[in-house]
Amino acid sequence: MSIYLLGGALLLLLGLILLGKPRRFYFIRHGETLLNAQHIKQGAEGALSPLGREQAKQVGMYLKHRFIEAIISSPYPRAQETSHIIQGRISAPIFVSPLLAERRNPTELIGKSTKSPEVEAIVDKIELAYHDDDYRYSDEENFADLKTRAKKCLALLARQGAPQTAVVTHHVILKMLLAYMLHGERLHSADFVKLSFFNVSDNAAITVCEFHPWHLFSPTRGWKVISYNEQPETQNPA
Repeated sequence: MSIYLLGGALLLLLGLILLGKPRRFYFIRHGETLLNAQHIKQGAEGALSPLGREQAKQVGMYLKHRFIEAIISSPYPRAQETSHIIQGRISAPIFVSPLLAERRNPTELIGKSTKSPEVEAIVDKIELAYHDDDYRYSDEENFADLKTRAKKCLALLARQGAPQTAVVTHHVILKMLLAYMLHGERLHSADFVKLSFFNVSDNAAITVCEFHPWHLFSPTRGWKVISYNEQPETQNPA
């Protein structure tokens, strides 16, 4: 075998080895907002509370040891603020995707207390009760809408070449992403209701997932959940 053929074979083997290595994603719910602290339903707007900024710093300290090469963030201000605080610790570039935005709430909920009987009744109908996949209370993003967006989002993330990526997002869309990882196209509203009810997603908690590049041509497969809703202060190396 000529030295050129041997060199080509070695390069091909190296490429296959690199291609086969899973890519790791650190999904982060944004830090606590002022409206979170007041138990108010929010839309796109909303700044972090002092606690939320401290939470984001803790996430940054944790990620500092993980060789993060990119941050992909929701466009919402609370996610952007969280991302920039994290960036101050790890110096990775920030990219923005609307696919990571929070589920759109019904207009009649925005600005109201999450503890009011009216809000609780609507949330029960939308998020906690079994219903058809295409059920819609009013003008919210319903289950079918959110499932379609989660599929597109996972396909986008699967195309990212960085070995380690931080993803800053929100409560409900994060749980939908995880539900789609677990169920794929077989995911239905009843599956999501059960997963959502039994699995909380705390502010600034970290969920670690991996994507295996062998599934690049079927990017909604190949995902694996490594850990869920971990607090960064309990994970920082000594």
